[in-house]
Amino acid sequence: MSTQEREKLIQIGRHYSEMLPIEYTPSSQYMTVYNQVLELYSDEVANAIGNLSDEIITQKGKNIVLVSLARAGTPIGILIKRYIKFKYNIDTPHFSISIIRGKGIDDNAMKYLLSKYSAEKLLFVDGWIGKGAILNELKKAVSLYKNVSSDIAVVADPANVTNLCGTHQDILIPSSCLNSTVSGLISRTFLREDIIGKNDFHGALYYEELKPYDLSYEFISEVERHFKINNIKDTTTIDGYGIDEVKKIAEEFDIKDINFIKPGIGETTRVLLRRVPHMILIDEKYKNSVQLQHIVKLSEEKNVPIQYYNLNHYKCCGIIKNLSDI
Repeated sequence: MSTQEREKLIQIGRHYSEMLPIEYTPSSQYMTVYNQVLELYSDEVANAIGNLSDEIITQKGKNIVLVSLARAGTPIGILIKRYIKFKYNIDTPHFSISIIRGKGIDDNAMKYLLSKYSAEKLLFVDGWIGKGAILNELKKAVSLYKNVSSDIAVVADPANVTNLCGTHQDILIPSSCLNSTVSGLISRTFLREDIIGKNDFHGALYYEELKPYDLSYEFISEVERHFKINNIKDTTTIDGYGIDEVKKIAEEFDIKDINFIKPGIGETTRVLLRRVPHMILIDEKYKNSVQLQHIVKLSEEKNVPIQYYNLNHYKCCGIIKNLSDI
């Protein structure tokens, strides 16, 4: 259904996992910006993937199974798998699993994985951590499975909640700029009793009609092209946690539900692509940054106001419109 229709239902209590949005088809201008950011930031992302992969091998050893959180984690898991092969010559198994806020992880998928691999080998992977909601969901979910760690490996952790990351900076991961066309044409996962049986995995739609626009392997190949054996370590440290900054924004802008606040480049992009945005905050230091060009472009296309604001953990932040205010 349309974004507007879906947003209304979410805000009156229908669970987001029961509906899929119509996938946004980016304008040619937006795709020009996407191609620019892919060219500009693939090297930085490759460096973070390299650092993250080294950290995974150091902390978790070589005998691991990568389990991406679908779908933003999927291309990232593929890149980690490829980097580990590139540098360590290890073929790491890789899966994607559904985890849904408020409903937990796909239990049948977990049972499947645990029937094939020992619990200690499983390592969850995602693209970035915004304010940490999915990490909290993951901690709750995996407590039901003996010896499964809730550690999560991410490229970027501006929320400052995990040491298993490529960087604590809010970097632009180009895959966050698109939806299914950078994720193997797969929708976000869904869970509906009239479609998903009790022994089924969670569902996902395959967008066959978007095949001509599929850029999944173009993204993977472009980042992979920048892989190096030795990476520049990110020594950035940020005081405090992202969630505290989110609470401060909520207080300042009188937002009752912090789920309406989506911090970081990845989350802000998703608000503009998949939700009904109220406004976008951009850190004053990044007012004319190329990294945020796609955010500015989408905001202009959708007539969403931008406010320049002092942020510490994030470069930008998306705020969802409360439809009951309209």
